[in-house]
Amino acid sequence: MNRVMKMRGSRILTMFSLVLAGEAIFGLPFAVSRYFGETFKKEFKVDDLELGWLFFNYGIVAMFAYLFGGPLADRFSARKLLSFALCSTGVFGFYMAALPDYATMKILYAIWGVTTILPFWAALIRATREWGGTEQQGKAFGILDGGRGLLAASIATVAWCVFRFYPGADRDALCAVIYMYTFVSLGAGVFVWFFVPDSEAATKPAAVERDGETWRRVIVVWQMPSIWLVAIVIICAYCAFKGTDFFSRYAVVAYYGSDDPEGVVKAAFVMTISTWIRPVAAIAAGWLADRFFSASRVILWCFAMLICVFASFALTTPSASLATIGILWANVTISCIAVFALRGTYFALLEETDVPTAMTGTAVGVVSFLGYTPDIFVSVVGGWLIVHWADPLIGYRVFFWLLAGTSVIGALAAIGVGRMPSRIADNKGTIEMADSN
Repeated sequence: MNRVMKMRGSRILTMFSLVLAGEAIFGLPFAVSRYFGETFKKEFKVDDLELGWLFFNYGIVAMFAYLFGGPLADRFSARKLLSFALCSTGVFGFYMAALPDYATMKILYAIWGVTTILPFWAALIRATREWGGTEQQGKAFGILDGGRGLLAASIATVAWCVFRFYPGADRDALCAVIYMYTFVSLGAGVFVWFFVPDSEAATKPAAVERDGETWRRVIVVWQMPSIWLVAIVIICAYCAFKGTDFFSRYAVVAYYGSDDPEGVVKAAFVMTISTWIRPVAAIAAGWLADRFFSASRVILWCFAMLICVFASFALTTPSASLATIGILWANVTISCIAVFALRGTYFALLEETDVPTAMTGTAVGVVSFLGYTPDIFVSVVGGWLIVHWADPLIGYRVFFWLLAGTSVIGALAAIGVGRMPSRIADNKGTIEMADSN
């Protein structure tokens, strides 16, 4: 009995560590500008397009880091990779808090494209998949993203309170928030080092070498039709997720007024509240995928919701009336439910398409190389659309229509995954042929 309880406690602690790692590492490059976008632009002296170029630099580097990080996760300990990634990312937070110039910020975001992805992302997904086994993939990834959402909401709420502590002193408030996310990342690195066990990749290096050369595995994964459909699903889901970065700025411009100091705080509050949706949506989606429906079916429903919401954003004329502000909150709420449900289930498609656990890192590297390309272009496209017209609301409308279009494509890809009855046999045969060479 004691042994069972000890094992259960160890599993809980491991998952908590993965959740902590998965959220803490992205606070500096993403959360600060997402929740405090107008203050970020003011203090770093950038506009929407220049902010988009920061994420472009991050995305270009990260795209290749995803590809090379996959084989890395199949060979080395997740514990060591995750801890190194968190600490190296956090160290650069001290430099960000000095509010460097724009040219330096572009370099900093490129560096974060390496530290947050190359040693981190595939290792996190592999460790999560190993934790879930063959029967609880929806649960594992639902808890991962749901837990990340709960942690993100908690941290964002604290950050919002810290920001409010410096009324009228935006520079000091922003620096305090940056320092907070810096120490969260460093603390998570130490926590992971002590509480995440070494993965199977670290305990069985000889077996990995016998499976064949690393790049032959990459080629095998590239040849799987199901992997391409999974990548398309992630591309479209991530376009929607990156689109949520604009909600806070859109709320300021369209509803609360950029001249109102309290408008910035109100818009940040909108996004802070929305983060509390994430844990419920992700865990519920994972549970539905495991117990009642397939992951592809849940994903299809989520894209259908996003199509309706983004169309509503584009068609609604903003005003200060309670009715339109209510529509804003409803759209933000529904879109966050759909987006975070997608993030909690789309990697469960790896099990639905029967990608072998031993090749999880490589598969994650390939689908992430393709799937997270929105890091490169969504912020740039959105920023360009906003500054292209004299009235930024026109740019926002066009942007929301583009997001609705990508959601249509994502829905079609989800249907494709669900209609591949022979996908398991095909993928098994491909892997067996590769391993016998």
